[in-house]
Amino acid sequence: MLTGSYRHYPALVLNADFRPLSYFPLSLWSWQDAIRAVFLDRVTVLSEYEGVEVHSPSCTLTVPSVIALKEFVETARQPAFTRFNVFLRDNFRCQYCHARLPAQELTFDHVIPRCRGGRTSWENVVTACSPCNLAKGGKMPEDIAMTPLSRPMRPTTRRLQANGRHFPPNYLHESWRDYLYWDSVLES
Repeated sequence: MLTGSYRHYPALVLNADFRPLSYFPLSLWSWQDAIRAVFLDRVTVLSEYEGVEVHSPSCTLTVPSVIALKEFVETARQPAFTRFNVFLRDNFRCQYCHARLPAQELTFDHVIPRCRGGRTSWENVVTACSPCNLAKGGKMPEDIAMTPLSRPMRPTTRRLQANGRHFPPNYLHESWRDYLYWDSVLES
């Protein structure tokens, strides 16, 4: 049973090299998964939530806030092509009007339209706001002077992780400060 007024105490999960498994989304485990990993001796506890404990008939454990895997996990070399990853690659910025918008207000656009043989790939899809996407429609960018801000290309996992650091999650526990690199956000 978890004591305290809240039941949501995520643990920041670090790889064996003490870097987060991912920044976006931030690698977090539920307190239940963190406790299970501690009990199975798969992680090292680096920090704990003060005064938050789990009790069983035979023991009491403090809920970890930061854990590190004991074995290094290789992260994906090539990120999956998803709508969200396209937005992240382009920093949630319309590649035509340069507006930065929340994900729910963005679409993706085929630079070479599908009706002209364009493929749905990293090298042909960019982030666009709805007005720009509608304005471009099935036209070629050069025909209507709508050149993307940057040339679409396949990002590395490292590039997506770096971009993800610009968009910290809403919740960042103080014990995570030493392991994350959102200094300007964490200072405020």
